[in-house]
Amino acid sequence: MTVNERIARVEEELSGRFKEIDEIALYNQEKVLSAFREERIALRHFNPSTGYGYGDEGRETLGRVYARAFGAERAIVSPALLSGTHALTVALFGILRPKDRVLFLTGTPYDTLRGVVWGEGNGSLKDFGIEADVVELTPMGTVDFKRAKELLSSREYRMVYIQRSRGYELRNAFTVAQIEEMCMELRLVFGGCIFVDNCYGEFVEREEPTEVGADLIVGSLIKNPGGGLAPTGGYIAGGEKYVKLCENRLTAPSVGGEIGSYAYGYQPYFQGFFLAPHVVSQALKGSLLIGGCMESLGFENFPALGAPLGDITRAIRFDTEKQLTAFIQSVQEVSPVDSFVKLEAWDMPGYDCKVIMAAGTFVGGASIELSADAPIRKPYTAYFQGGLTYEHCKLACREILKKLTCD
Repeated sequence: MTVNERIARVEEELSGRFKEIDEIALYNQEKVLSAFREERIALRHFNPSTGYGYGDEGRETLGRVYARAFGAERAIVSPALLSGTHALTVALFGILRPKDRVLFLTGTPYDTLRGVVWGEGNGSLKDFGIEADVVELTPMGTVDFKRAKELLSSREYRMVYIQRSRGYELRNAFTVAQIEEMCMELRLVFGGCIFVDNCYGEFVEREEPTEVGADLIVGSLIKNPGGGLAPTGGYIAGGEKYVKLCENRLTAPSVGGEIGSYAYGYQPYFQGFFLAPHVVSQALKGSLLIGGCMESLGFENFPALGAPLGDITRAIRFDTEKQLTAFIQSVQEVSPVDSFVKLEAWDMPGYDCKVIMAAGTFVGGASIELSADAPIRKPYTAYFQGGLTYEHCKLACREILKKLTCD
């Protein structure tokens, strides 16, 4: 079977899933459009600001658009949130206080957050006397509600933390329906803040976690909600009382969300958010295509092709480090930027092993654009995500398969 024949067969098998993704994109596009119309977005909202940023209409209105679209009371959307990890850190330190305790419901969090929680002498939660417990997932990758309720009944917690995406774990991302079940089970014994790391999950489904019981969601603008146009930034959205606490940590307790300027203007943030439902649909189709093709070659995928999609990422397991490295390098070679770069694994800050990362992207490191990365450790697993257009994903898939099959 030629590469083109393989791709055509997989596309035919996925036609029903593609139609479903298109329907979700249409629903979410209408939701975002309604938020823009209700907030009466005008050209003046794109204007830059300087200094303190008092009365910055762009900043304030962008937050309200996000809040409306995500079913939240309030939102921070800011270029001063430098990454997903930074946005999560601001939110954690905004809500938690010394002697508080947080419960990680979905296993040990993603690598870069571990230093934030348990670091020694680096300003971590632990350094500030904030304790953290972890409920490990069951062997099936599901939440151990029995263990969680035992802990919540025996100790006082201020926050329960849910990580929607898989990180560098071999599990499926949690769907909104699963997060809703978590919220319902938690509310039987817990009255504090239910916090969701929503990175990679925005607009994958019709609802966001804030619409099904979560108190706070946090994410990065160079992932899904930036639509490939936001040059940097992050968001924090949810209940007003919690978001205001986060505003006090992002700026200062005396000024909160009243300040914050941006001298380059907000058009990429508004326009990127408007495009995000469509861009996410393109990335999801690309993920299914590469997953189907890799599965046809015998490589195990997470999620399996018939499973619900909870985010835009895909884990692909390889037998050897050489295969893994070749796959990541292939993604770089089919990128529009830096396609000529020969990738090597390196000691990336925040990780406990070498990492190899393909990100030939217009926005540095933007994982809503076609990208892939992997820790160099067993089991050898590549984490593939993004794609601004399905056409690029398809062309990339063709070239990757040619390399893998020597067609």
